[in-house]
Amino acid sequence: MASIDVTDAKTGARTRPDARSELLPELSRARTWIVTDGKAGDENQCVGIAETLGLAFEIRQVPPSGPFGWMAPWGPIDPREGPRRRDGALAGPYPDILIASGRRAVPYLRAVRRATGGRTFTAFLKDPRTGEDSADFIWVPDYDDLRGTNVFTTLTAPHLVTAARLAEARARPDPRLARLDGPRVAVLVGGDSRHLSYRKTDMIRLVEDLRGLVDQGCRLMVTISRRTPNPLRDAVKALAAETGGFLWDGTGENPYVAMLALAEAIVVTSDSANMVSEAVATGAPVLLFDLPRTYIRHRRMFAGLAIAGALRPFTGQLVDLTYKPIDATPVIAQALADAYDARRAAGPA
Repeated sequence: MASIDVTDAKTGARTRPDARSELLPELSRARTWIVTDGKAGDENQCVGIAETLGLAFEIRQVPPSGPFGWMAPWGPIDPREGPRRRDGALAGPYPDILIASGRRAVPYLRAVRRATGGRTFTAFLKDPRTGEDSADFIWVPDYDDLRGTNVFTTLTAPHLVTAARLAEARARPDPRLARLDGPRVAVLVGGDSRHLSYRKTDMIRLVEDLRGLVDQGCRLMVTISRRTPNPLRDAVKALAAETGGFLWDGTGENPYVAMLALAEAIVVTSDSANMVSEAVATGAPVLLFDLPRTYIRHRRMFAGLAIAGALRPFTGQLVDLTYKPIDATPVIAQALADAYDARRAAGPA
């Protein structure tokens, strides 16, 4: 999903509308950088944690390609992005807290740790591939193998779909979605990745199963990815138009949170663990469209959510599931805050 920005007009720093700064006054005064190569999935996870903690943060984007990126996470930073470059990713006074994600961000996190002698508290989301001692705090999903005294794990991933945003979207429904009659079903369609590619049979099956929901009186609210194959993109767009549904084509305000908030059920494709994490934060039944080559580690997460009563396979039928919304974001944020407090008490390593 796209980032949801709340920008301070004076500082340019972004904070969450329901930030909990009053609960963590020490932490909320910390200067924070978020460092990624710009991938929405990585950046949104970092922003979700920072916003939950009420941190005023700056986005520092490192180059997404080039020879230094090829050497990441083990190589050096691009010298053109160092602290001596006024427009570099590491320009300006170093932060109190650095939250990073993505392998290309690892050398930059390492460079800040080295330059500050450990004064900057570093957090990394997902496995940095360089060991558990790569940052002061590391979060990985349960299905990853990395473990250590500073490694924290949860079943689902951090994200931006907060309870407050969902409540606001329900209180002020998007008119594009509110007009839909019948049970509303959000459809979150991913796309090809390094782990799998959509086959023609997969696309046909998904469209046929979605049509089965329409035949039951449902109205589809569809969002697609930049990775969605063109034939599938065209097919779901035609289906939504033909059956009185809605498909966000990238124009106008992104209704992603509104779709989740108003959905009586959510269909999500199995190529995206992030979208599944966001879906189960709603408390609505989550129907997983399974792709045969789904990443095996993601299947561990899906099994855990099925055990929790939040998720079932999608077969073209609605399923009644009752469960409490599952949101790891505040849990991870609290663990990071505890690690930050402990680090400050102990002093730099």
